[in-house]
Amino acid sequence: MMGGRCFFFAGGGTGGHIYPAIAIAERIIKLERGAKVHFFCSARDIDSQILSQTGFEYTSLPVCSFSARPDKLIGFCTSFVESFRIAKRAFVENKNAVVIGVGGFVSAPVCFAAHKLKVPIVLLNVDIVPGRANKIIARWADKIFVQFEDTRQYFAKKGAKVDVVGCPLRIGFNNPEPEKAIEQLGLERGKKILLITGASSGSENINEAICSLLEKLDGFADDWQIVHLAGRANFEDVQKRYVGVKINHKVLDYFDDMPNLLSAADLVVGRSGAVSVAEYAAANVPTICIPYPYHKDRHQYLNAGKLVEAGAAVIVDDLPQREDTALRLWVELEELMKDEKKRKKMAENCKAVANAKAASQIAEQMFSLGKAEP
Repeated sequence: MMGGRCFFFAGGGTGGHIYPAIAIAERIIKLERGAKVHFFCSARDIDSQILSQTGFEYTSLPVCSFSARPDKLIGFCTSFVESFRIAKRAFVENKNAVVIGVGGFVSAPVCFAAHKLKVPIVLLNVDIVPGRANKIIARWADKIFVQFEDTRQYFAKKGAKVDVVGCPLRIGFNNPEPEKAIEQLGLERGKKILLITGASSGSENINEAICSLLEKLDGFADDWQIVHLAGRANFEDVQKRYVGVKINHKVLDYFDDMPNLLSAADLVVGRSGAVSVAEYAAANVPTICIPYPYHKDRHQYLNAGKLVEAGAAVIVDDLPQREDTALRLWVELEELMKDEKKRKKMAENCKAVANAKAASQIAEQMFSLGKAEP
């Protein structure tokens, strides 16, 4: 990887970490063809699944998430050191590198290596509340980009300049082509689309809630159809639940072309990770958000709250009793599937939240940190 400027992205473990990085990387390549991009990601399947379709080079690091349990702590320390060494070797070979930390346990050893070698570090934080890794990395960062103004307070004492730019989204969100998704999935033209998504890995709780409502959803079979992204782990089980269902449906384990699919959707039911929220807004699609309930900081509730404040979404709690979740979900689903006027108003309200320029704004500033070799 010798030669011109090289931009190393560090993060992974979920699509929420990788997709914003891809968005910035796409703009970097457009701005300077000689620029090089390399991803340091986790060994989880989702990382290679996403990155293998981009054409960008990537290295899966052995680092695992932190645990204070004695039986896991040694493994964490060993994997951290090995990941640190791998990243350090890459930086030594590339004197004009820039590192972009995008969150998650993968980013920590890479950014620590960059810090030790005085490689410029940029931090991207798209959730309202920063995670553990980003809080640590912030002390080394030269610049921090965030999606929400509310996040600025968490980095106030870190010394780096904080810019509120929104969430970087893939280029496809700039000019989506909904007809491509409809054709690719073999959907019925003229019928509205209810999209169910648990993000890149799927959500067992959302799957169960929707599957328990299929008999009721059959009542909308004349006008609606369902695209259900179940996640690889639960795909077969969900597919079986749809056997005999009247409403037209397409059950998938995963679908990468979310810009086109979201722009084709008339209503979404999904989690509210920071990237998902930004994608819903960019696609101008009304949403029923079911925030992941087990984060201590409840950041998915806070993310969804931004859409609710704008009048672009409603929240349904993911409750301990799944039947309770389903009952509350049906109240919102039935109303929105019947009320086209309300859906259109919510879609219009998305424009107050969306920011299509975030990735380009961040990419442009990357070049002021990296110095090309003569």
